[in-house]
Amino acid sequence: MSGAYDDIISLPHHVSERHPHLAPNERAAQFSPFAALTGYDNAIKETARLTTEKAILGEDAKEELDRKLQSLTARLEMEPNVSVTFFKPDEKKDGGRYMTKAGRIQKINEEKRLLVVDGMQIPFDEIMNVTEKN
Repeated sequence: MSGAYDDIISLPHHVSERHPHLAPNERAAQFSPFAALTGYDNAIKETARLTTEKAILGEDAKEELDRKLQSLTARLEMEPNVSVTFFKPDEKKDGGRYMTKAGRIQKINEEKRLLVVDGMQIPFDEIMNVTEKN
């Protein structure tokens, strides 16, 4: 039986004099996959990440929230325990998410319009609800 490579099958293996022999781990690296589009996977994940649109409070809800903040301001020295629901805008795209922070009120800065709860600064404009805890 004669094959297509019978004329070269018995020849010794060729070793290049010009190119050094690669170690097995270096040889394997040339076949490893690569990312043709660098950052594409991250861009897809970022696009797929969901955000929520901020709800707009009505006038009655704004007045109620203002009353609660004024009441808490009057009793600030007692460091009341509260639960604050607020909107945190997303840094990379439109929308954001709702968060709740529970803790003691440390400061209410009316000039900068910030509520400080356990070190976290929450802008007044992002607060959706404040509930006092006992």
